[in-house]
Amino acid sequence: MAQSRIKTGPLLTVIGAVAAIFGLRYAYNNGYMGPATAGSAVVPQVAALPDAPPEAQPVAAAVPQLPLPSKTVAAVSGPEVRLLGMAWNAQLSLALAVGGPRTTSGSLMEKHGVNFNFIREDDCGKMQTQLIAFAKSLKGGTPQPTEGANFTAVMGDGSAAFIAGMTDELSKLGPDYMPEVVGSSGYSRGEDKLMGPAAWKANPKLMRGGLISGYLRDGDWNIAQKFASDNGIKNNPDEKTWDAEAINWFAADDFLKAAEAYINGVCEDRPVVHNGKRTGETKHICVQSVVTWTPGDVNIAKGKGGLVSIVSTKEYRNQMPMTIIGIKKWNQDNRKIVESWLSAMYEAGDQVKAYPAALHRGAEAEAEIYKDQDAAYWERYFRGVVEADKTGVQVDLGGSSANNLQDAARLYGLTPGSPNIFAATYTTFGDVVKQQYPKLVPSYPPVGEILNTSYTANIVKATTAPMGSADKPVQLVATEIKEVLGNRKYDINFDTGRATFTADSQAQLDALKNGILISEGQGIEIEGHTDNTGDPAKNLTLSQARADAVKAWLVTGGVDKDLFLKVKGWGDTVPAATNDTDTGRAKNRRVMVKLGH
Repeated sequence: MAQSRIKTGPLLTVIGAVAAIFGLRYAYNNGYMGPATAGSAVVPQVAALPDAPPEAQPVAAAVPQLPLPSKTVAAVSGPEVRLLGMAWNAQLSLALAVGGPRTTSGSLMEKHGVNFNFIREDDCGKMQTQLIAFAKSLKGGTPQPTEGANFTAVMGDGSAAFIAGMTDELSKLGPDYMPEVVGSSGYSRGEDKLMGPAAWKANPKLMRGGLISGYLRDGDWNIAQKFASDNGIKNNPDEKTWDAEAINWFAADDFLKAAEAYINGVCEDRPVVHNGKRTGETKHICVQSVVTWTPGDVNIAKGKGGLVSIVSTKEYRNQMPMTIIGIKKWNQDNRKIVESWLSAMYEAGDQVKAYPAALHRGAEAEAEIYKDQDAAYWERYFRGVVEADKTGVQVDLGGSSANNLQDAARLYGLTPGSPNIFAATYTTFGDVVKQQYPKLVPSYPPVGEILNTSYTANIVKATTAPMGSADKPVQLVATEIKEVLGNRKYDINFDTGRATFTADSQAQLDALKNGILISEGQGIEIEGHTDNTGDPAKNLTLSQARADAVKAWLVTGGVDKDLFLKVKGWGDTVPAATNDTDTGRAKNRRVMVKLGH
């Protein structure tokens, strides 16, 4: 997340330095650059991620309640471990583990012998600068650098772009100095959201031509991209033009200014584009939607109202794991320290889940670390609330969760039979930016090169004490989908006359699977359709076999078989277009996937 969740300052003073040091791609990835050279609007290349069921209440942890940490800084020997993190409730368990900005007496960090320094930093560009400075000092022969930071914490869905922005510079130091992901303290589970008119929620197609205010290429921008993809809506990547067939963007400097643009009724006159080309016309448009997070959503609700939560990380529940990134060589040379402080964090996650006093103490530590608000504020919005906006409409605000060791094991696919959810998140959202801005972000490192699960895996192996259970969504009890947020055609191709996939279907299948994993717990309906060529009875049998093949592939890939509410072949009985032309028949040979609850 490139901006503060509470308050931010202008970034103009660092634009020149950042661009000069790390080049165009680095500056762009972090929001410093202006509008990109954009092509035609296209539907974001991501899988459908629908609404989520109510969040399950954490099972009472089978762990003893621990004494709360004091507020007195402890005397801990050993090298200082510095982590930069934004003001974000997904870090509450880490804050509790430390006890404050530095390891306190009675804290879990003290118990594990870690001299920890938790530093608020809301600017992802500065985070990257600090990681690079640390790596350079390490390369220069300093085993415990005092320059820069050992770790940064960012959103999981933005981690591909964040890491891509450093690879050119760090690769000059050698492969041992590249960034790697080592752990996660929690999730955003509701506070990050797309807010818009209620009519958009009822009929997403009405978003076409809409103007959304937001901090671009950020996590909340990703939420809107997902929702657009769910519903086959194009995204206009050029924030200086207007496309009637796509969602359009007003570029705000930060998430609070994004909210202010709606509250203040900002309007613009923009050149009209169609298929990426200007028509010569001009359109007067006004901000009517916002992507933001707490307290931006609170400001909208109290300052003007009129918007509802269209979709959020409450629905896309695996989209935003807090993601910890460090430098490979230091981590490997200091494995014991890394595993010790991660253990403290995961143990704190159990305490936060099981004991309200621990949650409150973690909120106190956050207020001290972030130097903003108070414990009551952080605790309130960690839990999430529903409040009436200025017009009387009830709006969901806030919402986060803490990870214990079992949550981390599930996130990284370390639990037997569990897919790697982080890999799905990282790849899915990395592909979003790559597809929308291919010239500026042509590539990002594969997840296998940046994810090191060995630290968490070693902690699992070494743990003998009782562990709390992992959070999971409430089990689906519906027999059919009644609330739909995603209903989309997938170009899954089959061999002629058979129910076997062609090689070019792999990307679509992977995208579909990743989207389902990120929106864990949703009901799934699959429909197979054919054109009217051949015998209708055989077409019906073939369409059923193809729908069944999609389900079987997804289950093999880790999708819960109990989520499938309907898998049905319709043959040629429900055409989407005419069967009188080759183009129409191609449209009729389709697989439709509906998700929701």
